[in-house]
Amino acid sequence: MSIKHCHVAYLGLGSNLGDREENIRRAIALIAEQVGDVVRQSALYYSEPWGFQSDNAFVNAVICIHTKLAPHRLLRATQRIERLLGKDHRHATERTPVSPISPSAPSSPSSPSTPSSPSSPSSPSAPSAPSAPSSPSTPSTPITPIYHDRPIDIDILLYDDLVLQTPTLTIPHPMMQQRPFVMEPLREIR
Repeated sequence: MSIKHCHVAYLGLGSNLGDREENIRRAIALIAEQVGDVVRQSALYYSEPWGFQSDNAFVNAVICIHTKLAPHRLLRATQRIERLLGKDHRHATERTPVSPISPSAPSSPSSPSTPSSPSSPSSPSAPSAPSAPSSPSTPSTPITPIYHDRPIDIDILLYDDLVLQTPTLTIPHPMMQQRPFVMEPLREIR
């Protein structure tokens, strides 16, 4: 793909169901086939679930791609890949209004994520922060996500230098600064 007319996007990937490492590998392969050239890839990072309780740890990674897709087309393409890999309505992040009196925030993991090379799947497990496209919250009705286990999650973290907030997509990803399992692999390849 010619870089001249491409956009640079960083995608966060996470899996905590099934063969987590293979889910990440398959997602990256499908992204390369359907979305754009994968030009950099972090090591795999292992983390505990973030924002919800689960016995299933996450495997996370970040990739840099060159794509010709506009942001919302990129979102639809990554959601299609998530569905191909088994993510369905049972795994989707729910968005629920929070009482203005006691807003809740996702709990953060007590320990930082642990990097591992893709060849060492026996490393300590660490889940990726499952996230879905965010909805902006309004001052009168804050929204809090309710996360679930999932075979794959693909988040658009950055897209060129774009700052975007729509009902279906926020770029940069609004929670990435709070997630070591996103920021550590992002720093590795950026």
